[in-house]
Amino acid sequence: MRPIDGAIVLAFVAYAIGSGLRARRTASRNLEEYFLAGRGLSGWQAGISMAATQFAADTPLLVTGLIATSGIFSLWRLWIYAVAFLLLGFVLAPGWRRAAVLTDAELTELRYANDPLQIGGLKIYPASVLRAAKAIYFGTIFNCTVLAMVLFATKEITEPFLLWNQWLPAPVFDVARNVVETVGVPIAHAAATAPDLWIRSTNNVLSILAIVGVTVLYSATGGLRSVVRTDAVQFTIMMLGTALYAGWVIHVGGGMEGIIAAVRERFSTPGPDGMTAEAILAFTPSRAHGAEASVLAVFALQWLVQMNADGTGYLAQRVMACRSDRDARLAAVVFTGAQILLRSLLWLPIGLGLLVLFPPAPGLEGTALTAEREATFVLGIKALLPAGVVGLMLTAMLAALASTVDTHLNWGASYWTNDIYKRFVCRAWLGIEPSERSLVWVARASNLLILVIALGVMTRLGSIQTAWKTSLLLGAGMGVVLVLRWLWWRITAWGEIATILASSALAPVLLQTVESEAWRLLVMAVGATTAGIFASLLTGSGSLESVRHFYARTRPPGFWKPVAALEGEAPGRGPVLLVRGLAGTAAAALSVFALLTGAGTWLVEGTPPCWFAWREGWIASNLAVGIALVPVWWRLGFGRHSQ
Repeated sequence: MRPIDGAIVLAFVAYAIGSGLRARRTASRNLEEYFLAGRGLSGWQAGISMAATQFAADTPLLVTGLIATSGIFSLWRLWIYAVAFLLLGFVLAPGWRRAAVLTDAELTELRYANDPLQIGGLKIYPASVLRAAKAIYFGTIFNCTVLAMVLFATKEITEPFLLWNQWLPAPVFDVARNVVETVGVPIAHAAATAPDLWIRSTNNVLSILAIVGVTVLYSATGGLRSVVRTDAVQFTIMMLGTALYAGWVIHVGGGMEGIIAAVRERFSTPGPDGMTAEAILAFTPSRAHGAEASVLAVFALQWLVQMNADGTGYLAQRVMACRSDRDARLAAVVFTGAQILLRSLLWLPIGLGLLVLFPPAPGLEGTALTAEREATFVLGIKALLPAGVVGLMLTAMLAALASTVDTHLNWGASYWTNDIYKRFVCRAWLGIEPSERSLVWVARASNLLILVIALGVMTRLGSIQTAWKTSLLLGAGMGVVLVLRWLWWRITAWGEIATILASSALAPVLLQTVESEAWRLLVMAVGATTAGIFASLLTGSGSLESVRHFYARTRPPGFWKPVAALEGEAPGRGPVLLVRGLAGTAAAALSVFALLTGAGTWLVEGTPPCWFAWREGWIASNLAVGIALVPVWWRLGFGRHSQ
């Protein structure tokens, strides 16, 4: 790494640490300051912070692998989440903010009746059990798995650049190498072999420890306020670095015309997997690769059949930290535009250019091909970019890593502190009320423990794409019930518990017996959702008074007629707000997708659908629809009559 590149990286590190130190006193006051930045974020701050978090270091590698192995159409697996993000903004975000809770796990005891079930001499309180289960599952199992995926990508990014064996004194490096060899788990690119394997592994371990050390320092010190401030700078660096990378790939590839011509020449005839240039460049299913009915069904429903469908997790944390309902809605819209539209248009030329400039090695297939294609994103940075741009892009990748790690550490620590330690250890078990300052110190310690668990999980991963698909299956059954709990008063704590149990029972069976990933997700979604709705109807929702407090505080849209009557509200209010919110969601989603398809097709000379063969007309119609819908969804979401 050249001096100028190192200087750019060190400047970012200094800013990140300084941000944490500046916010430390305010963050130390109480958990609301630490985890929700005092509930004072603007919509732009929260939205950009969400986008920075999802601009993870592993995501561009994932996108590069998907384009190379399945074509552009496969990216709809990522793009379709825009529907969930916009549903959060237009329908659910105000409710999250008004709930005035610290975590989504805490919401369960506000939302549900907690009438005990007597089993022998034991009383089981369903809402409390659900809160504990969510804190453990989301805060530890799911959160640490995602963190492990991000850390797994770190070695792909740092291995070519951070050469500790050349920088550290030999005795110091040898000690580190002996420790790594003793542990016996290699952390290196798949192509590495002994003795180079352990040198690379040691370099990568030292890099990961250095990066997460800096991240933990500022995120644990300054809480969410420092995370959000750092995210804004990180996102700016990430977008600038990615734009320069895209421009350089286009330049080296002979312009977009040269890249597209090379793709058409290389894939002029179907390869062993049936891929053609027409399929690679297709945005729509009619000419895409592998667009069977089951795949299309998954693409259409994946946004709903996942555990973040209602914003559960760090997205809810960001909207809960907003200063007003309007800011909460705006955060989701800003996030969607930055995440789905702007980011994707930069990654398309990079993915296609790397496919041409670094052709796949012959004979590779399956996981090996996926991992090799993912790695070309980093290979391109090292091989193509000049000094200074390398430093900026490396900083962008490290910023992407840090922006994801800091959020997951802060979010995971909120469960451990607010839900496990404060609610169950202190109040339920010890019968004491902990001080706010002691809780902040527990939160800071939780950051370190979560990181240690994630590092352990990281050593068991294969490819990023494989880990990502596995995580989707684990959460595929929960989304529908999580959305319904906001829209329908009949959903109960037992319904959510049944959904979690059904998902846990179905996951290992489906992984062993169903080969198609699409069918696995669909069966999981149908089975777990059915279990949740059936359990809710079977157990009943308890007295109306038990959910009246939740309704009075959050004023959710949807089907709450008997509860709304207790509050003296008109019976049609909830359905009207729901229809308006869903209309805004649909209009905004169609607007974003039309703009993405039109601009993307123009940028990469994409394949139009078989029923619309005129490419220029396809581009123009998509752009026209996308622009025309902007005032429609803006009025629905931010007009006078929005909730």
